[in-house]
Amino acid sequence: MKLAQDPDGWRKSSRSQNTSDCVEVALGAKVGVRDTKDRTTGHLNVAPDAWSAFLTTVTR
Repeated sequence: MKLAQDPDGWRKSSRSQNTSDCVEVALGAKVGVRDTKDRTTGHLNVAPDAWSAFLTTVTR
């Protein structure tokens, strides 16, 4: 899976490029997570180690 980068730093999976039913992430000191369908409602910030643990769990 590749991530396509948006001009403002948000990325979403290349597997969901043809749909808006997904989440986007922004990687940095904190990992931002937001809903692609409603980007104006804000986003959730999580610690990078928590994001990594989440990804490890869901990709098993």
